Amino acid sequence: MSMIRDLRAAVRPASRVSLRKESGPYDTTRDPATTTAVVDCAVYRDGRRLTTEGTLGPQEAMRLVRRDGGFVWIGLHEPNEAEFAGIAAEFGLHPLAVEDAVQAHQRPKLERYDDSLFTVFKTVHYLDHDRLSSTSEVVETGEVMCFTGRDFFITVRHGGQGSLRALRHRLQDDPELLAKGPSAVLHAIADHVVDGYIAVADAVQDDIDEVETEVFSPGRKGTPRGTDAGRIYQLKREVLEFKRAVSPLLRPMQLLSERPMRLIDPDIQKYFRDVADHLARVQEQVIGFDELLNSILQANLAQASVAQNEDMRKITSWAAIIAVPTMVCGVYGMNFDHMPELRWKYGYPLVLGVTVALCLGIHRTLKRNGWL
Repeated sequence: MSMIRDLRAAVRPASRVSLRKESGPYDTTRDPATTTAVVDCAVYRDGRRLTTEGTLGPQEAMRLVRRDGGFVWIGLHEPNEAEFAGIAAEFGLHPLAVEDAVQAHQRPKLERYDDSLFTVFKTVHYLDHDRLSSTSEVVETGEVMCFTGRDFFITVRHGGQGSLRALRHRLQDDPELLAKGPSAVLHAIADHVVDGYIAVADAVQDDIDEVETEVFSPGRKGTPRGTDAGRIYQLKREVLEFKRAVSPLLRPMQLLSERPMRLIDPDIQKYFRDVADHLARVQEQVIGFDELLNSILQANLAQASVAQNEDMRKITSWAAIIAVPTMVCGVYGMNFDHMPELRWKYGYPLVLGVTVALCLGIHRTLKRNGWL
């Protein structure tokens, strides 16, 4: 049981930063010049990878497993229907699951067939950016689909990120863990994907904090300066995409941790509960992000309305001040012969003085009331 106690340490990297540097977020592990979608194919017996001469094909690997035991792990990247047909026939995969694996764009789920489990994970990668804008992409998603059988494990990956090369190497360094069979690989991938969610959630939290600070930070005269609503809306859309990857996966993880399954080793199954707990925490964070962004967006729109009202009050105040000289000039601009003060020596300076006094009085009153 000492191997089981070290399970999480074996399948997780020393740090998320080191994992990114090791495999690279956009490492497809597939040579574009090749005509096959198979990234790697290996047979594992007693937790160790068998060394063979030349490249091992899926059919040949399965013959070795059927003859001498162990299990085969095949990794594919964006296979088309023709490339996947031979593998599907060799391992007896269900046609509906095969169709989902080829077409991609599937919802995270767990489906049980007679001799296999079909699991869909959405991988999420955080896109670094200098400054969040109304067109910034914050997260990018991909897919990892897993076929788990008694003596085989097949991964089908879609998207330019989510490489499993480093994960495979770490598992190969722990033969005791790999000796548990395909279910140990399934747990390692689930834990790897959820770890990625946690890292992305922390990064998205920083972006939300930045936007929140800008919305409520003081601007001119101590009033909140607000921010571009497009930035908040774009971040909200990215959080929604993140939510679509996280929320549907919670139920499959709960099923893997709670319901006994023939293809899942009992010693491994209990550790799916830990993955489900971490996933539930990320789900709560994402739901909180969505609600917080709603509040920030409403606050920003309210600040914009307040700013517009402030501008209208100032315009109205100056219009009221200007109305006084306009009225006076309008009156004395009329061409009547009998108007008071027209021939008076002090009429002109008196009218100017009264006009200025009235304007100053109105300005002082409006400023005291907070209109200017």
